Amino acid sequence: MKCPYCNAEDTRVIDSRPADDNTAIRRRRQCESCGKRFTTFEKLETTPILIVKKDQSRVPYDRSKIEAGIIRSCHKRPVPRDTITRMVDEVENALFASGENELSTEVIGELVMEKLKEVDQVAYVRFASVYREFKDINTFVEEIGKLLRGREMQTEEG
Repeated sequence: MKCPYCNAEDTRVIDSRPADDNTAIRRRRQCESCGKRFTTFEKLETTPILIVKKDQSRVPYDRSKIEAGIIRSCHKRPVPRDTITRMVDEVENALFASGENELSTEVIGELVMEKLKEVDQVAYVRFASVYREFKDINTFVEEIGKLLRGREMQTEEG
């Protein structure tokens, strides 16, 4: 690491500690030539992901879009902010863990619906109605029927 003050290449690490909730490492360094200290951050480099939209156009992945969709679905629902953040983190982790460079909005939508279904079924139906483009009340009834059948199966198993 070059010294930002004198450009010397000989620096040493004096202190290292986790930063940003253990997603980065903060290193305090000292230049062997001029003696000045500076801080660097080391973070895992992720491969950028492109999102393939329904019209086949490609846009860079944007975490805030997932977060905004979940927040809209949870509007006036008893879902704490930290739960929303956890859901977004879990969806994002699944996307990066896939190892794919391109992912469809369909994959993301299904992941989000999976998380919402576990947390709040009203928020799930709200998200599904927009994502799956429900055309009429019958589509809503079908989706609610699926939820109810799933709940009945869980009750029988438990």
